[in-house]
Amino acid sequence: MAPVTRRKLLVRGVPLAGAGAALLHQTVPHTHPWDPPQAHAADGHGTGAHAAGAHAAGAHAGHAAFDEGATVDHAANGFDPHELARDFDWGRTHRLASGQVVREWELVAVDKEIEVMPGVRFAAWTYNGRIPGPTLRCREGERLRITFANGSAHAHTIHFHGVHPSEMDGVPGQGAGEIPPGGRTVYEFDALPAGLHLYHCHVRPLAEHIAKGLYGAFIVDPRDGREDADELVMVMNGFDTNFDRANEVYAANTIGFAYMHRPIQVARGALVRLHLVNVLEYDLINSFHLHGNLFDYFPTGTGSQPSEHTDTVMLCQGQRGILEWRFPHPGRYMFHAHQSEFTELGWQGFFEVT
Repeated sequence: MAPVTRRKLLVRGVPLAGAGAALLHQTVPHTHPWDPPQAHAADGHGTGAHAAGAHAAGAHAGHAAFDEGATVDHAANGFDPHELARDFDWGRTHRLASGQVVREWELVAVDKEIEVMPGVRFAAWTYNGRIPGPTLRCREGERLRITFANGSAHAHTIHFHGVHPSEMDGVPGQGAGEIPPGGRTVYEFDALPAGLHLYHCHVRPLAEHIAKGLYGAFIVDPRDGREDADELVMVMNGFDTNFDRANEVYAANTIGFAYMHRPIQVARGALVRLHLVNVLEYDLINSFHLHGNLFDYFPTGTGSQPSEHTDTVMLCQGQRGILEWRFPHPGRYMFHAHQSEFTELGWQGFFEVT
């Protein structure tokens, strides 16, 4: 008998009333990634300890979270989501005789095991050993030169969103095409247009190459710059830990609930600018909702005027935008996906305003 998953039940439309509700309760395993293993009886249903542990202690005063005391080893992963949130890689620069700035990076594809939730390891494909890859940042009109070395056991590419010649598109059959294990190539193009973009592998099966971790944010600042702000980047992603092409963990910057117990610190009254990118595979829509406030939203970051003033945005795969706001009051303010399933499985955090 094929394993029953919550997602399959949702697709099949199991009735939720009367006998249908009882069937659903008996069929769905009542466990969560953050529950302690000893809190479950052999039949898969929660015991009294489960109810007291997962729904009281593990829920962290009414909020979903990993079991109290369970943590991810960020040092072993080689990256910390709190550092990723403010880590912008400006590369190395020199100037041509024409005066144009050349900005350079080196990205290396590496197969690496990542702990995406306490005790759960994921066989990832990464750029520079981290998920997401480095947030590449530059200025409009600069010449960009990205050397790509493939240290993976699989063929990969880097496809950049934005404007560039076809031979620099990072897709099979164009330019250098697929880069085999041990191979190298150079992607070179001018930084256009100003805005928030992304990069990712473009080798088939495309969903797998992205879902395994080969992606990152790519920011082109306008020539005239932007207003000074406390700048953040969040790459919304997820992980299919049991290889059923459905995600079991959801996050911003890879580690579920990373910003719950260690909120992101921001100053009251300061302009916050969030670069938000959705690279989630196996789900068509992702979202970002901010509590206690509204933000100006700039789709793709390519325009100087916001499209709306709101507290929630919905993003399809590959969509992104820049969000700007100020907190007028101190305190803790939650942010999360506005899909409850995503929130309960990791995509949730807090801003701490002081």
